[in-house]
This record gives sequence, structure tokens and C-alpha cells, in this order.
Amino acid sequence: MRFMMLVKANADSEAGVLPTSEEIAEMGRYNEELIKAGVMLAGDGLHPSSKGVRLTFSGSGKPTVTDGPFAETKELLAGYWVIEVSSREEAIEWASRVPFRDGETLEVRPIFEASDFPADAVSAETLEKEQAWREANQRPIRG
Repeated sequence: MRFMMLVKANADSEAGVLPTSEEIAEMGRYNEELIKAGVMLAGDGLHPSSKGVRLTFSGSGKPTVTDGPFAETKELLAGYWVIEVSSREEAIEWASRVPFRDGETLEVRPIFEASDFPADAVSAETLEKEQAWREANQRPIRG
């Protein structure tokens, strides 16, 4: 099962405050644990929303592009990991070990798998292509 661990933005991340060298080292050690366990598929920090854009699709064709920053900090993301583990409980265990100190929020959500869709909603050919793409491109990061 794949899960995305979403790091919620806060005032510091939106202000572009970078982590200390100690915090970077701690995060590096945590990432090494994920890699050694063979569960980390991806992970990155995100720049503040002031450096991003938001696309809004209205159904009338071309989406509207809005430059950041965006007002609702609690709705923004500051980073993420994608992990592949055997259960929701294992995902929560890994999320509980993230070296955050105080006030950070992490959201853990399962990623849709092909098996989550009704058989009549996705063709066998599409499922095979999706599986082949994942096997070729989504592998645990190796240390």
C-alpha cells in the first residue's frame, strides 16, 4: 500500500524560513531509515506558496492561473513523502517517527491503487499499462 505523508505549511515555511543544520541532519537520518527499510518512494520539501501558482479549472476550457502566495496557510503544503508499506498502521508508525518538534502537522493519506476502482471503470489494458509504468518508474529509493 502506498501512502502520502503530507507536511502542512506553517507561518515559518510560508515565510521561507529554512530549517537549521541540526534539523536538516535529523531529517536526513529519518530519510536514511526510510531508505534502509526500502519503503521510501519519494520525498521533498516545497518552496513557499509565494513561489507557486494555482490553476483553477472552470470547465470552460483554459484554466485560470493565480500567482501565490495563498492566504490559508493551514490548507497549504510544505513537503511530502511517498512510502510503500504493508498497512495503514505501518504508515502511521513511520509518520510518528518524523523528527518534527512542535506545532508541525503531518497528514497521512492512502494513494489510490488500480484495485480501488470498480472493474467496469478501468479497462484491463489501462490497468496493465498503469502497472507496467509503476514497476518501471516507482521503486523504493536505494541508499
